[in-house]
Amino acid sequence: MNKKIFVLFLLLTSINNIFAQQKDGTYTFLNTPTNARTAALGGTTLPIYDSDIQLTTFNPSLINSDINNSISLSYVDYFNDINFGTVQYGHTFNKIGSFVATLQYHNYGDFFYSDETGYFDETTFNVSDYVFNIGWGRQLNDRLSIGANLKFAGIQHESNSSFAIAVDVAGSYRTKSDWNLTIAARNIGSELYNNYQSIRNKLPFRMQAGASKKLEHLPFTAIIVYDNIQKWDLSYNDPLDLDGNYDPMTGEIVEKNKLDKFAINLFSHVVIAGELSLGKNLQLRAGYNYGLRQNMKTPTKKGAVGFSYGLCIKVYKFNISYSRSEMHIHGSPNFLTITTNLDSFKKH
Repeated sequence: MNKKIFVLFLLLTSINNIFAQQKDGTYTFLNTPTNARTAALGGTTLPIYDSDIQLTTFNPSLINSDINNSISLSYVDYFNDINFGTVQYGHTFNKIGSFVATLQYHNYGDFFYSDETGYFDETTFNVSDYVFNIGWGRQLNDRLSIGANLKFAGIQHESNSSFAIAVDVAGSYRTKSDWNLTIAARNIGSELYNNYQSIRNKLPFRMQAGASKKLEHLPFTAIIVYDNIQKWDLSYNDPLDLDGNYDPMTGEIVEKNKLDKFAINLFSHVVIAGELSLGKNLQLRAGYNYGLRQNMKTPTKKGAVGFSYGLCIKVYKFNISYSRSEMHIHGSPNFLTITTNLDSFKKH
C-alpha cells in the first residue's frame, strides 16, 4: 500500500508540469549545485541514503532522523568574483518527521553603470540571487522514504527584482539487495512577482531518477542518474555553427543519422559517478555529466569539460569536502563544504 501512495504522491504533484519542457532562464540558479559532494558527483539529485545533510537540497527524501542537529556550511568560488554561500541545519520532531532549513546566497559581483555609448562614471551596482528552503522528510517503513522542499527564490539585479515559490518532491526506496533508488520532481511552482516585465518567468522544472549500489567486495559506491526525464530531445542548434552543422550551400542543418542522434540524446540524460572510501576518514569522489559536456565544450579544445572530482576528509568531528567541476576550458568552480553534527560535541 505504501508503494501505491508513493507513486500517487509523485504523480499528483508533477502531472501539470511533466509534459511541458520549460527553458532554463531567470531561475536557472535553482539547479546549480552549491555544495562539494553534489558537485563532485555530477551536480544532480543523488540516490545515496546516509546522514549527509548536503544531499537533501536536491533530494528531500534523504532527510531522516540521523540528520538531527547536523549543520553544513558551503562556499563556492565560481568564476571571477562570482561566489555562492550556503548554510544548512537539520532537526527532527518525533511525530511529524525531520526538517532541514537551507539558505543560499549567490553573489555575482559589482557591475559598472554605463549608457548606450559605453560611457560609465565608475558607479556600480550589485547582482544577486537567494533561496530559502524548508525541507521535510519522513521514513514510511524500513525501505521507503518521501520528502518535499518548499523554496522561496528571489532575484535582485540592480533595481530589478523578482520572487518565486516552488516545491520539490521526491521518494527513495532501498531494495533487499541494497540498491538505493530515487525519483524526484523539482522546481514545481511559479513566479509571484517581478517589476521589470509584464509576463511571469517560468521556473526550470526538472525530473530526475537515479540508482546507487555499494559493491560487496570493494568500498566503492556506483551511481547512475537519468536527468531531464520530462524531455527527450536535449539537442541545441548553435546559430554560430562552431561544429559545422549547417550546409554551406543551402544553409540548412545537416541532420545526423538516427543512431547517432539517438545515442547523443540518450547519453545527454545520463550522469555517472562514484565514491571510493579509503578507511573511515577519507573518501574520493568523481562524476561525469555528458549533457554538461555537450553544452559547454568548444569544438577546438574539449578538455575535461563534464568531469567533476573531489574528496572528503574527516578531521576530529568535522567532515571537510572539496570538489572541482570542469564546466568550461576557461574556468572550473571550486566547492568547499564543512559539515558536523552538534550532538557529537555533547558529553555522554
